[in-house]
Amino acid sequence: MLFKLLFNRGHIKLMKNICVFASSSNNLDAKFYKAAKELGSLMGQNDMNIVYGGSRLGMMYACASMVKANGGKIIGIMPQRLYDLGCGNPEDCEDFIITSGMRERKAKMDEISDGIIALSGGFGTLEELSEMIVQKQLGYNNKPIVLLNTNGFYDNLIKFFDDIVEFGFAKKETNRLYYIANTPQEAIEYINKYDCTVRSFSGKF
Repeated sequence: MLFKLLFNRGHIKLMKNICVFASSSNNLDAKFYKAAKELGSLMGQNDMNIVYGGSRLGMMYACASMVKANGGKIIGIMPQRLYDLGCGNPEDCEDFIITSGMRERKAKMDEISDGIIALSGGFGTLEELSEMIVQKQLGYNNKPIVLLNTNGFYDNLIKFFDDIVEFGFAKKETNRLYYIANTPQEAIEYINKYDCTVRSFSGKF
């Protein structure tokens, strides 16, 4: 199997496990599931695995199922409480990890992922995405972070991020911490070209 490698000054980074944040709702417009499935197909075709929330619900499963259908592996991570409620999908996962809580789940997803893609989602997706941006800002990682802006879903959030900078709550360079992709293909191309040895943020506040 081929692996996506990044070479820089002798450094090699495997861009293999991609964490996908996405809605667990089954009641969305069809275009959102279509984008999730397309992303999953492209991930599998590019020898990527998916790290996700571990359920058989919504956009997250639409994406994960297509990763597996195209040769990738599914790594599911779920808190004990949600697993006890019957939300888990260990049958489709090569690895299924149960954590004690939501914070531990995010930490495990961060630990084993090489990059982040945020599909359209609700408060959970927003919270997960925000934490990863801050982690990168503070220098805890230098992973690629992509917002997949399907049908302009993230337009208002992007405007809010711009306002944070405009009003002086963050430096202008913080907009380099994440990348806005309008299509799944664009998201994958960015991940494949990402150089993890180049810092996106100076770390000076």
